[in-house]
Amino acid sequence: MDAPNITAPLNFTLPPNFGKRPTDKALSIILVFLLLIIMLSLGCTMEFSKIKAHFWKPKGLVIALIAQYGIMPLTAFTLGKVFRLNNIEALAILVCGCSPGGTLSNVFSLAMKGDMNLSIVMTTCSTFFALGMMPLLLYIYSNGIYDGDLKDKVPYKGIVSSLVLVLIPCTIGIFLKAKRPQYVRYIKKGGMIIMLLLSVAITALSVINVGKSIRFVMTPHLLATSSLMPFIGFLLGYILSALFRLDGRCSRTVSMETGCQNVQLCSTILNVTFPPEVIGPLFFFPLLYMIFQLGEGVFLISIFRCYEKIKPSKDKTKMIYTAAATEEITPGALGNGTHKGEECSPCTAAPSPSGLDSGEKAIQCDQLEKAKDKRNTKEESFSSIGSSNYQN
Repeated sequence: MDAPNITAPLNFTLPPNFGKRPTDKALSIILVFLLLIIMLSLGCTMEFSKIKAHFWKPKGLVIALIAQYGIMPLTAFTLGKVFRLNNIEALAILVCGCSPGGTLSNVFSLAMKGDMNLSIVMTTCSTFFALGMMPLLLYIYSNGIYDGDLKDKVPYKGIVSSLVLVLIPCTIGIFLKAKRPQYVRYIKKGGMIIMLLLSVAITALSVINVGKSIRFVMTPHLLATSSLMPFIGFLLGYILSALFRLDGRCSRTVSMETGCQNVQLCSTILNVTFPPEVIGPLFFFPLLYMIFQLGEGVFLISIFRCYEKIKPSKDKTKMIYTAAATEEITPGALGNGTHKGEECSPCTAAPSPSGLDSGEKAIQCDQLEKAKDKRNTKEESFSSIGSSNYQN
């Protein structure tokens, strides 16, 4: 059964020499360089001992792989049925759902204060398992949608290249943190500046390269599908982690890894499998998915950051309790001095229930220390006078 040409009414054609123009090559080079910078910076936040611990106790890793290759392909297949997409549309969404996790999940995990060691391990393992899982999943879910041999279209070279681009800079970053930690701060700051500059360049080149062609893929059904897929991945990834009682950091990491897909591999498969006159504007569906997963990821990060500011952490609560306990003992201590063996409680900057600020607590602690030193001095002087009288 041949796939229907759904783009004939639109007279859709790709821009001339698409993929071979200087701007296309410049965009590819910048993307590779950006990926290297991101992975190097993230590697500087990792520790080999913690990475090893995730392999020895792979609970989080197993849950992440189940979410990646269980939730996302099934979600893509279900959305295709719910919105009654035609074969080509359903196949483009399915290829995106069967792709491994993308490197954008690592950046999101860092912003969500997740477990970066687990994040990089998950990205590496999901990309490695894609060598076998992508052909298998495409073979299972594409039955009745595509009669060709889709599993042979998996870009194995592209998957291996993705592994190399992740592992090499991360390894360098881990080595620098272990052996040259004094350079890590500069690498992180420099990497952040370069990332921002390259992001602006990538946005500009993408607009120049794609132009108005992407508007052909912005149909109501495809917009709904591309917006729901990453959101369902984020949500179900977190719920699955919570059900298996992973901690908050690991749950947020699994959530980000599940919702973010490697759209570059998806684009490669669609480009290799179908000519432009057959797939038409669906060639740009991975780009549409990337826009939504980026926007929804930033939205979730903003919610998480606001939640952190509103709800005080447990450490801050302990600091407040310590400050309150200090205030209770302060009046007696100031009046009578401190007894032998007593020490001043640590002062904190957290506001106390009675309204004393950190400056007043610091003064009180200083007064306590001075009273204690004065008492000790008097005791030493009395003991020295007593000993001299005894000798006389």
